[in-house]
Amino acid sequence: MNVAFIISIVLVLAVVFVNGWTDAPNAIGSAVATKVFRPSTGILVAVVFNFLGVLLMTSISTQVADTISNMVDFGSQPGKDALVVLTAGMFAIVVWAVAAWYFGIPTSESHALIAGITGAALALGGLSAVNMAEWSKVLIGLVESSILGFAGGFLIARLIETFMRRVNRKKAESFFSKGQAGAAAGMAFLHGAQDGQKFMGVFMVAMFLNGMAKRGAGGSFEIPIWVMVLCSLTMGAGTMIGGWRIIKKVGMDMVKMQTYQGFASDVAAGACLLLASLTGLPVSTTHTKTTAIMGVGTSRRASSVNWGIARDMVYAWVLTFPGCGLIGFLMAKLFLAIF
Repeated sequence: MNVAFIISIVLVLAVVFVNGWTDAPNAIGSAVATKVFRPSTGILVAVVFNFLGVLLMTSISTQVADTISNMVDFGSQPGKDALVVLTAGMFAIVVWAVAAWYFGIPTSESHALIAGITGAALALGGLSAVNMAEWSKVLIGLVESSILGFAGGFLIARLIETFMRRVNRKKAESFFSKGQAGAAAGMAFLHGAQDGQKFMGVFMVAMFLNGMAKRGAGGSFEIPIWVMVLCSLTMGAGTMIGGWRIIKKVGMDMVKMQTYQGFASDVAAGACLLLASLTGLPVSTTHTKTTAIMGVGTSRRASSVNWGIARDMVYAWVLTFPGCGLIGFLMAKLFLAIF
């Protein structure tokens, strides 16, 4: 076991930790904003259901992990340079994510992961290192999550407003409070199913490059249970330590939501994540949830959305691919020169 492998694993876990720090809180941000959960309760729900999502969904399908692990080629054989480059990619993601957390902007760790490892792989093998057949799934997922997240939030909120307008307000509030608690737990579960698999895919690539794992048919890995547990616990630790800043930005500052609107955003985003997980599309939980919240806010009136915050988020999303990719590329070149 060499130093490059140890550093690469530490940095993969650091990226998983930061994902729990910055991405996982999005799952329960709406429920905290509508006071269905207290912040401490919401974070606990996020930790527990993220863990369950990683374990249970991975036993059903590993397509998302397979997509990530086959997206770029660090070399067909284990080697030092490949590990060094992977390490550089992970370092770039941590830098990008910590900067986003500092400014309270919920950038997508999924997009940062994809950009960072792609930029690093380009530094090693050029354009031939990128598997466009797998990379195209990222673009499909980006479009799908934007359209379905926004449209789903808008339509579900409108349907609720139409069919529940004559229902006693107190009864409706009680119903949607319970419904949102369940929907938020489902969102946390599906966050684990999506993002947990992405980072486990990279974890398995690091093990492969050190000769500690073998690829199966189609380049897939059999993910050991201990890897699932380790990644889940690391993500949960990140959520418990740093989740509140992102919860406030997504759940409270962008749209002032009522309980039924929080329920609508969670259902819309959860349905989109479930579809993506079952079809192997690596979508962004942050992107999906945020567009669903925008759709819910717009369903009532466009001015309900703080478009200044929404604009900043969109800028951050747009900049993530070139920005984190460039950092990954430069770090890979630097690390190769040093090590």
